[in-house]
Amino acid sequence: MRTRSLPIPGESRARLLTLTTLLVSVLFPAAAQTLQVTKGAADYQVFQRGPANSASVKLEGTVAGLPPAAPVKGKAKAAAPAALAVEARVIAAGMPVAGFDWKEAGKTSGASWAAEIANLPTGGPYRLELRVAGSAAVTTVSDLLVGDLYILAGQSNMEGVGNLENTPLPSALVNSLDMTDTWVAATDPLHRLPDSTDAVHWRRNAQGQAERLTGDALRQWIANRKKGAGVGLPFALEMVRRTGVPVGLIPCAHGGTSMAQWDPQLKDKGGDSLYGGTLRRFRLAGGKVRGILWYQGESDAGPKTVGVFEEKLRGLIQAFRTDFGQPDLPFYQVQIGRYVSNASPVEWNRVQDLQLKMESLLPNVFTTGCADCQLDDGIHVGTDDVRLLAVRLANRATGSTRKGPRPVSAKVVKGSIVVVEFAEVNGKLVHEGRLNGFSIHDAAGVPQPLVFRQRVSASNPNAVELLFGGKLPEGATVQHGYGRDPYLNLRDQAGMPAPVFGPMPIQK
Repeated sequence: MRTRSLPIPGESRARLLTLTTLLVSVLFPAAAQTLQVTKGAADYQVFQRGPANSASVKLEGTVAGLPPAAPVKGKAKAAAPAALAVEARVIAAGMPVAGFDWKEAGKTSGASWAAEIANLPTGGPYRLELRVAGSAAVTTVSDLLVGDLYILAGQSNMEGVGNLENTPLPSALVNSLDMTDTWVAATDPLHRLPDSTDAVHWRRNAQGQAERLTGDALRQWIANRKKGAGVGLPFALEMVRRTGVPVGLIPCAHGGTSMAQWDPQLKDKGGDSLYGGTLRRFRLAGGKVRGILWYQGESDAGPKTVGVFEEKLRGLIQAFRTDFGQPDLPFYQVQIGRYVSNASPVEWNRVQDLQLKMESLLPNVFTTGCADCQLDDGIHVGTDDVRLLAVRLANRATGSTRKGPRPVSAKVVKGSIVVVEFAEVNGKLVHEGRLNGFSIHDAAGVPQPLVFRQRVSASNPNAVELLFGGKLPEGATVQHGYGRDPYLNLRDQAGMPAPVFGPMPIQK
């Protein structure tokens, strides 16, 4: 005998659905529903704050433990589970942040979910807790910070080759997106090239192929490492000390690299190019940063490359600003410093002068000198003086000082004194010991043994007087920091150095 299903009236159908829902909630309690975060936040991540001094954290993920969907009459597939509320709260120092206790932040959609924690204030470390509404299963993301992000780029002196001795202690307010794309508490060394995500940083094997270091070989390399202190961590610590604002670092530098290797036109190669890898990591970190710290130029101080250095540097800065969507992005560069070498100083000094002049060619470019810094080998800034360099960069990043001494003019007065005048001086010019670093050159650039005394002017604390004997040659110029390894000691009262510059024409 065949039976036939009778249609259920609408009111009865509603009561049946209610009973079904209650039954499912008993058999599959909410406590079994767990959120997994797959995108948007990770432990130790730093979010770039916006103009309102806050950041919005958008998250996505999957839901485990959802009850099976009830079958739908007359359809082959079951109905998608009903959307559930996703709740979030933010904890700091063991207490919920005001306005961020448990509240709805998003919803599930099938086996996925999305949520947003809007206007999270600058600070941290925060612990973000997430759950399906009514569930006892809580997912956490820990040590989140809201502050400022800085990209570290260039060659070895930004990568950091200082001795790993007396390195600064880490801070809970400074994290780093390490080169394997993992957010970590920032410690020196920040850069670790051999196992980075981007293949452009890998070593070459015997066949000349890029090969990632792994396993015991990587562990041994790490254990034997003696170099790696750089300016990035002390800069971040100095910024936190002054402002209290957390800092996130994105290390992207690579020792020995030239401007040609940083060519923005190679960005389509992604992680197989330095620029492409940096752009990828910028996007991975959230697509907004506070600035770029740049130290490069040593590899371009040669006769075949110096002629296009200005064009390439200018193009790189503009490309960063265009591709980052930040047309006024601050660019903090370090003028290449000392190199203990007997090679010709002409191209070396030329790169230094071009770096300084970039300030007048593009807005929001700042150059600090480092030719007065101590080294830990023949070319790399030492662990002690990267702290000094960090203070100089922080001075400009916080806007707490003027740029520091900038040469304006050189004039002959009284027939035997060349007066070099400076602008942007903080307070007045100062020096320890006998002032040194200035030289007079002929029209061909050859240094002339004329200056017998250098001093800060008694009548103008923003000027240096060069007392000389003999006759100035035609087309005479003055330079500061001539050579690859000069001794310089002129600063202002804020500790900002007089940069390497010249040749500057001497007006008679």
